Amino acid sequence: MNLMLLTDGAASEGAGAGAGSLISLVAVYGVLMLALWFFFMRPQSKERKKTQEMLSTLEVGDVVVTTSGFYGIVIDITGDDVIVEFGNNKNCRIPMKKSAISEVEKPSNN
Repeated sequence: MNLMLLTDGAASEGAGAGAGSLISLVAVYGVLMLALWFFFMRPQSKERKKTQEMLSTLEVGDVVVTTSGFYGIVIDITGDDVIVEFGNNKNCRIPMKKSAISEVEKPSNN
């Protein structure tokens, strides 16, 4: 009879320990997910906002650098597309998406 009481008590203590370890496991995973968001997702969303702001202030006459590394001057903007003039040759005008622009430099007024 005493053996029976000991096993019942041990079973209830084991269930309590299992619930405690489950809570700590969930807490560890929660902290891990928060850290992953803070170190990976947050900087990416900040960079996306910065790029979106840069493209929204794009104007005709701005000097741009494309994602492929070409320098050019914006000569026309229509919605999500821009026409960029490359080099000294005035006939080299290429239409492209705004998303292909990686840097914008405003012309200086000297």
